[in-house]
Amino acid sequence: MNPKLPSAAKAKDQAKRLRTKMAEDGTSIGHAKSLELVAHQHGFSDWNTMFAAIGKAPLKGWAIGDKVGGTYLSQPFTGHVVSISTLKPEWFRLELHLDEAVDVVTFDGFSNFRSRIRGVIGPKGHSIERTSDGQAHLQIDLW
Repeated sequence: MNPKLPSAAKAKDQAKRLRTKMAEDGTSIGHAKSLELVAHQHGFSDWNTMFAAIGKAPLKGWAIGDKVGGTYLSQPFTGHVVSISTLKPEWFRLELHLDEAVDVVTFDGFSNFRSRIRGVIGPKGHSIERTSDGQAHLQIDLW
């Protein structure tokens, strides 16, 4: 089994994305089948066994110095946690120092590079705030 298992919510999101992608490729599967396939990808015999292993436990928190990756304003990044505070269960305020600065401006004639970012992350690993195209401002990869 994968030692870094996703949360139940993240596993369900994986199943939804899998179902959507397979439908785009011409193979329609149901929700239950997609959950089973995700469970198999993580080394479990079925969804019920995987769900029992991950349960509805809250996300594990981060610690100062932890390596993280994800996207900030649709730009991929890696970095480490500089500060963290728990706002409520599964909600964290993070400050991150990025390994390489990211350009947060999409306009070709102007750039604004940031190497430190702050954000509030919820149970699915992303911020509530969205860009005009609907993407989360900050998305942290949870595994």
